[in-house]
Amino acid sequence: MDQLNTEILFQFESQGLTINDGVAVHAWLVKSACRPLGNDQLKKVREKRHTLEGKLDKNVNIRKFSRDIESDWVVQNDQPHYGLKEHAGIDTNHGYILSTTMTPASVHDTNYLPFCTVYSRHTDQPIEKVYADKRYAGRPNRDVLAHNEIADGIM
Repeated sequence: MDQLNTEILFQFESQGLTINDGVAVHAWLVKSACRPLGNDQLKKVREKRHTLEGKLDKNVNIRKFSRDIESDWVVQNDQPHYGLKEHAGIDTNHGYILSTTMTPASVHDTNYLPFCTVYSRHTDQPIEKVYADKRYAGRPNRDVLAHNEIADGIM
């Protein structure tokens, strides 16, 4: 998917569109499609998946999994949430998604500003400025932007 996205963005650039004037970094919660397991049950499922018996069904075919073992819990605005968190870098001029990754819901947003910034650069154009909300404020993220000569738009 990343290679396809890069190719599309290169074609946009060849047509004169600028996509790196500004990158907005943001994260949002994605609800899991399945019912959550308790920690003990989840540990057992994860361990079983790493065995040959856990990878094959009774007909010796590769097992299709319906249980989401990547999700976990986070409390946001006093509400529990079970699922994943999507972190993304988005072009501020046109709204193109430049980078994206999924993590367990409990992973803090601030850890992914460097990832979303670096993987947002698909063309030869330098990134001018990175915008982000207060969750990304902190010396490490500001230092990454300064070191890469990217204007700091963190609240």
